[in-house]
Amino acid sequence: MILRCTARLLSVVKAPTEVTPADPNPEDWYGNLVWIDRRKCLLVTHSQTLLSVFAADVRTADLRPLGSFVVPLIEGALEAEGLSPHTFGRLDPHDVRLAKTADRSVLGCMNDMVFTIQHAIHLDGGLERSDIALINRQLRRSISSSRGYARPIDMARAWLTRDRGSCPSSNSCP
Repeated sequence: MILRCTARLLSVVKAPTEVTPADPNPEDWYGNLVWIDRRKCLLVTHSQTLLSVFAADVRTADLRPLGSFVVPLIEGALEAEGLSPHTFGRLDPHDVRLAKTADRSVLGCMNDMVFTIQHAIHLDGGLERSDIALINRQLRRSISSSRGYARPIDMARAWLTRDRGSCPSSNSCP
């Protein structure tokens, strides 16, 4: 699994010299560390489907090694949605390679998601009063124009049934 991290996340989890050079791939994941209510939070997004998982109030120690935190987070989100934890293949927490971000459209979608998360948390009266599971559920049902106005959860379901050999790495493939 390749996790493409923003510079902010990379600075917390690894030295830049340990970043894997890798060409963009529709199976990549993106990670962004954001601050909400003066707390570190993590947003992880699948590049092709935009299926996302938000974790609130994370500690730096939780993120080292990053794979041990991110893989169970993704698998838990998939199970919460009634999907196999192996929807995107078997993710090994010990085989998560970090890379720099490579797709501005994914980053733009993630920025929109962060705005949506911040708004929901504000409406709830702060991070401590927010239902993070509900926020995650809503994120996975929010459409994006960059993926043909499809819901990430629906694209993840389609990901299970697609023929990986015939799917080009374009945004039109589920």
